[in-house]
Formats: sequence, C-alpha cells, structure tokens
Amino acid sequence: MTKRTPPAAATTGEAAGKRHRATSREVALDTLYSVSRDKAFSNLQLNKALQTADLSRADAGLATELVYGTLQRRNTLDYWLAQFVSKGLQRLEPWVVELLRMSVYQIVYLDRIPPHAAVNEAVQIAKRRGHAGIAGMVNGVLRNMLRRRDELIVPDESDPAQRIALQHSHPLWLVKLWLKELGEAETEAVCAAGNVPPSSSLRINLRRLNRDEAVARLSEEGCEAVASALAPAGVIVTSGGNLADTIGFRDGFWTVQDESSMLVAEAADPQPGMRVLDCCAAPGGKTAHLAEKMNNEGTVWANDLHPHKQKLIAAQAERLGLTCIKTMSGDAAQLKEHLTVDSMDVVLLDAPCSGLGVIRRKPEIKWTKSLQDIDSVAQVQQRLLASAAQLVKPGGTLVYSTCTIARSENELQIEQFLKEHPDYSLDPNWPAPLLDNLRLAGAIPPDFAGMVQLLPNLAGNDGFFIARLRRQAE
Repeated sequence: MTKRTPPAAATTGEAAGKRHRATSREVALDTLYSVSRDKAFSNLQLNKALQTADLSRADAGLATELVYGTLQRRNTLDYWLAQFVSKGLQRLEPWVVELLRMSVYQIVYLDRIPPHAAVNEAVQIAKRRGHAGIAGMVNGVLRNMLRRRDELIVPDESDPAQRIALQHSHPLWLVKLWLKELGEAETEAVCAAGNVPPSSSLRINLRRLNRDEAVARLSEEGCEAVASALAPAGVIVTSGGNLADTIGFRDGFWTVQDESSMLVAEAADPQPGMRVLDCCAAPGGKTAHLAEKMNNEGTVWANDLHPHKQKLIAAQAERLGLTCIKTMSGDAAQLKEHLTVDSMDVVLLDAPCSGLGVIRRKPEIKWTKSLQDIDSVAQVQQRLLASAAQLVKPGGTLVYSTCTIARSENELQIEQFLKEHPDYSLDPNWPAPLLDNLRLAGAIPPDFAGMVQLLPNLAGNDGFFIARLRRQAE
C-alpha cells in the first residue's frame, strides 16, 4: 500500500521509514484535514482516500461515518470542546482539532464504539503524527470529557436561532436566513434532515425496462429497492453496495440520481422529436433523462462551461444508449452566439447555486458558504436566466432549477425574471402523474402556480427548486 502523507510531519517510526497501515480513523482524519485545508468536497476526497486505503468493508463504513458525522456536527462538537481546551481550539494545529472533533463525535453519537477505545485510538494517532505533548493534551482533554460526559448537552436556549444552530449544528447565519424564509418549525425540520444520511436512489432507463423489472434485477444483484413515491422513473434502494458497480448500471438500465433531481426533467416534459438544450449539463444526469423521455428522438444539446466535462456527458450517453445528445462547451451566458435564438422547444437551466439543498451529501457546505456567496451566485443566475430565455422559441418551455434553499436564488429570481420578461409566465401544466405525486407528498399547494421548493425533510430527498415557464406564442 502506498503510504499516505500524514496531516503533520511524523516524528515517530514513520519518519524512520517504518510503514504503518492506516486505520479507518486515520483515513477519516486525513479526509477531514483535506476538506478543511484544501476546501475539498468531502464525497470526492473520501472516495479518493478509500480507493488508496486497504480497509475492510466494515472499516470503510466506519471511516465514512466519521467523516460525514464529524462534518455534520462540527458546530456542536466545537461548542463542547471549547469548554475543555483551555487555550482554545484556534491555537491548536488544524489536524489536532479534526482529531478531537472526530473523537468527541464517537463518544457522543456512536453508541457501538466504546468511548475508551475512541480515546485510546486518538492518543495513538496523536503520538504517531505529532509528539508526546500533543498526545498528552489529547488524552487529557478526551478523558476529562469522558468523566464529565453528562455535561455534553446543548443548553436550552430561548433564542430559536441559537438553539437550532447548536442542537442541529448549522451556522447561525443560515439558521437565521431559514427562520426568516421558512419559519421556526420548518427550519428545525430542514436542519434536522440535513444531518440524516441520504437515501440511495436510481433513475430507471424506461426505454430498456420498467420499474418492476428494475426492482427484480436489483434483487438479483443483492439490492433491496422500492418504487419512488415522488419520481415516476425512480426507485429507492434500501440496502445494497456501490450502485455504480452493479451490472445494471454498467449495462445502462439505471443511473444513480437523487429523487429531487429526477423531477427536473419530468417537469420539463420534453417530447420525442423536440429540440432541447441543457445549458449547464455536466455530469449529464439530467441531460440523459431528457433524452430518455424523448425516446432518443430529436436533439438534446448538452453544454457545460468546462471542456473536459464533455467526456462525462458523452460517457453517460454511451452507457445509456442515447445517440441524440450533442455535447458542447462554453459560457451559458453566451450560447446565443453558437445556437439559433428562438429555436428551442425546451431549455433547461440547472443553474450554479449555493448548494444548500444537498448539505446532507456535502456537509462541509454549511461551513464554507456565506450570505455573500448567495448574493454573488444570484447575480450569475440572473445573467444566465436572461440568456437562456432568448433561445426558447415562442410557445416553448423554459425550466429553471437549483439544488438550494434560498429565496434570492429561487422564488425571487423567478419573480424578477418575469418582471423583465413579460412574454414569459409561470406554467402550472406539469405532467399529471408528477403533480399527483407532489400533492400526495404535500410538496405543492392546491393552487400550484408552476414552481416548487422541495425541502429535504419532505421524503428524504435533496432540497431542490424547480420552476417551469412558458414563452408566449406569436
């Protein structure tokens, strides 16, 4: 096994050339440190770490739990640690802070791990990666916390924002934003859902098999699955291994995709033979879904800003047997220079956004985003939306979607667009099966106008916003 670079310079056997086989906790620590230091995405960094580590399935599962759990609960963990680290967390080396956070997470949240085992392992890691002084400090802090375990509670704050931020470990600015836009009950439910492990779901390629057939095939591959209550082409996999490593995935029978993300193409409802544009397409999941719904008849232009991502989209199309997809690369705000204006039956703008709807998948988003980020990306969205609108033909459809929960990126974005584009209006005429599913789930009101904010506490889905607009016919 290739030895991983430790977070801090080793001063023990590793420095002398002795090889040490990484444990699940060390893999988790390396990942947490990289996410903090390099602003890496937790899912990508963890996958990379697990591919290079020789861990058993159980140990890989523990490393995964430690990474996501520690990131999810960081605010609460830091609140407790601040009471036991006399000189303050900010004065410790960053890798030591991550080690302490990870260890306290085990002590408080993981019943299956004996607390003393978590402490002993942390001390050993500190010895290998630091020095005796660091190991002593880690040992002292964690054993003191064990002795005073009953003090590791969240105080009953009278201020709702403070209470929710500590209880559900979200940044205070975000909790205040959601309190203003969603109300207290919904905000608490959304924050709680953000700490729940995401479900696994697949979009079935209905050109090749139906959902019942897909469930049967998944069962043959050792997976338990049920039909999605939200997405007409979706199934929820309740148990199984790596879904991208199944025969059905390789053979193009299904695609790994969240339920909420599947609803975007369903709302767009493209028909066979249409001219369709996906403005920000990579990695191509929604592009492929559009083409599947068109029965591979017509043309789907898939554009992305980054040229190298064209290969990701093309690979999706090839795996799924879709030949109607044409890839291109460029700024989505300048697509009218490459495509004919007023020419597309359907244009999808799955806009860049703050990503606040996928916190359960990428919990580091809570700690890296800010109100300023929301304001900045909202300006980009406004520019892209105005550009995309020029490519829709009269009578055509424009679909705007994001994976976030912020009115300035979603509802207010659409309201501003409609003020500036009187030839557009919200279109509530979504496919009837989709509307029925959304109503049964309580996601839309009886007077549905054509846009919906899906929240992660709805049915374990990602937080998504979808608006369907119709351009006035000439």
